[in-house]
Amino acid sequence: MGRPTNTEQRRSEILEAFLLVMADEGYAKATIQAIATQSGMKSELIHYHFKNKQEMLIELVKQVSSVVHNRYEILAAEATTPLQKLKAFIDARLAKGEGENPKAVAAWVVIGTEAIRQPEVRGEYEKVIAAQQQLLEQLIAAASPSKRINSQTKKLAAITLAAMEGAFKLSVSAQQLMPEGYAAETLYKLLQTQHSI
Repeated sequence: MGRPTNTEQRRSEILEAFLLVMADEGYAKATIQAIATQSGMKSELIHYHFKNKQEMLIELVKQVSSVVHNRYEILAAEATTPLQKLKAFIDARLAKGEGENPKAVAAWVVIGTEAIRQPEVRGEYEKVIAAQQQLLEQLIAAASPSKRINSQTKKLAAITLAAMEGAFKLSVSAQQLMPEGYAAETLYKLLQTQHSI
């Protein structure tokens, strides 16, 4: 894989600035001017690379998803059992430590809210959730005695994703109320004990 082009580099820098502003201020306050200030670029340059905020938001959905999936791939590379791969999936999304990105989590919460309001964003958000659901179903099935995806596997994957999305929201909006390190390890233990995997 070659070096990124100047255009790719600039777009990536703009998206990173957008993520940071949106994580701290929300979507409405993530103005082109605020993004320009955060990135150290002129607003005209941002308009050159993206026609509007919605286009940036759709690209950010893909970028955040890619970052999380890459973290999973790194953690899963060391896994030797199906349970370890399932744990890698959970840890990639919820665990503290190397590769964690609280700003990306905060931005993801905002993205989820905007997915309710904007159909184009919802479409990309649903693609990400569908891909995560499918992978999680496969991981849960591989770790279960039956080794098959069935209706219970699908429900378990769905509630696991719902718990993750809820943990993201609480980490942004009620962090001080949540016990330290509760999410990843607890969810993994619940999956193990409650569903015989």
